[in-house]
Amino acid sequence: MQIVTLTSDTGLQDYYVAAMKGALLNHIPQASIIDISHNIRPFDVANAAFQLRCCYKDFPKGTIHIIGVDSEPILIGERKSLPSIMLFEGQYFISNDNGFFGCFLDEAHPDELYSYTDVMNQPEMIKFPTKNCFIPLAKRIVAGEAIGSFATPTNAFKRAFIQKPAIEHLAIRGNVIHIDGYGNLITNITKADFERFGTGTPFTIKYLNKEYYIDEINETYNNVSMGERVALFNSSQLLEIAINRGANGSTGGANKLFGMRQGDPVHVEFTPKGSKEDIQSLFE
Repeated sequence: MQIVTLTSDTGLQDYYVAAMKGALLNHIPQASIIDISHNIRPFDVANAAFQLRCCYKDFPKGTIHIIGVDSEPILIGERKSLPSIMLFEGQYFISNDNGFFGCFLDEAHPDELYSYTDVMNQPEMIKFPTKNCFIPLAKRIVAGEAIGSFATPTNAFKRAFIQKPAIEHLAIRGNVIHIDGYGNLITNITKADFERFGTGTPFTIKYLNKEYYIDEINETYNNVSMGERVALFNSSQLLEIAINRGANGSTGGANKLFGMRQGDPVHVEFTPKGSKEDIQSLFE
């Protein structure tokens, strides 16, 4: 059995996902196809990278991930981007070199990276490249062909812009980078960022609607009453702001209650004992 995952920005309204899966089964009949997401915002390679980063470690070595987000190659000029194959931690990632690899890797480096230059001689691959180019490349990997026999090794890859939190003297200034199906606000603030300020240091999490704030981290959603706001570090160790069971209630998820959207700011302000802010709080 060969596991192949699909991530795309095609949505589920049209025939595109069915066509990709049909082509996959034609090329790799033994494929076990796993959908990561087909609801990536059009051309949003940073969100595609986020989705893959959050789950790729759950897959066994040898898994092939096909990323059909902003997949059409650019064949001329300085913006040239070609289909590429990355080997990372024993898994394969096939994507257009459009910034996905840089977002996914962050500070890491690929174990191997190859550019499929022959696509320039095969115009039929440029139309619906996820189906007509990426899947045939996956077939060659499954067949045991050495990637270097049909693609060119490279060390260069593009980096799409990704928002990173700003770490200040007594604050972390981050952003919402994803809103999941429950309306939970997932930020780019990590548990490691938080722990830089020490354990037990008082803090306040502030966001767009200044009437709401959170000053504690919980382990689970159910640590608070239904309909109450909660902050926690999710399974990817990212700070998440949610409403416990809000998606099933009248208030909706945290995004609706707080009027938050992807990209909106989330700030954490710390007040360690002896700080100017801590002393001022004694007189308030």
